[in-house]
Amino acid sequence: MTSHYVDLTVLPDAETAAPVLMGALYDRLHRTLVERRLDTIGASFPEYSVIPRSIGDVLRLHGDNGVLRDLLSSDWLRGLRDHVRMGSVLPVPADAMHRNVRRRQFKTSVERLRRRRMRRKGETAEEAARAIPDSAAENPNLPYLHLRSLSSGQAFCLFIAMGTLQLAPVPGRFNSYGLGEAGATIPWF
Repeated sequence: MTSHYVDLTVLPDAETAAPVLMGALYDRLHRTLVERRLDTIGASFPEYSVIPRSIGDVLRLHGDNGVLRDLLSSDWLRGLRDHVRMGSVLPVPADAMHRNVRRRQFKTSVERLRRRRMRRKGETAEEAARAIPDSAAENPNLPYLHLRSLSSGQAFCLFIAMGTLQLAPVPGRFNSYGLGEAGATIPWF
């Protein structure tokens, strides 16, 4: 249940820009959600904007009062505390709307798609190039976070998409990035 929320605001300085800090904060959140096996904490970005494209400087966590307080009392922000201002855990406004916040994946690398096709279908590079033209690459226009995979160490972009606003919440679980699964919503205000 997402009855409460807390805002975490990144504080950039001359050496570290806000997007870098937001990526580090989100990496840390992801690691903590995985380690604790938490699927009851949702994440949102109140300053999210498609035009201009920005994830913003605020990460809002949603969940039960006790779960959020337990998370915040732990040491999951070690090393980032000087760059993050933590708000108080507060109840969600009664008139809040709801929306799904989810990951959106794009096929951005034509070369990677071709290599995958060659492996899966046993095709040559020329056959794969004919089957997957250069125009098959998608150009994402959504805000994103730069993250690093825990399993492979690879850097990647986590694109964030927002569902439409709705009056009623959709209950459900959140994945290890705090994003709604099967349409689960967070309060939006």
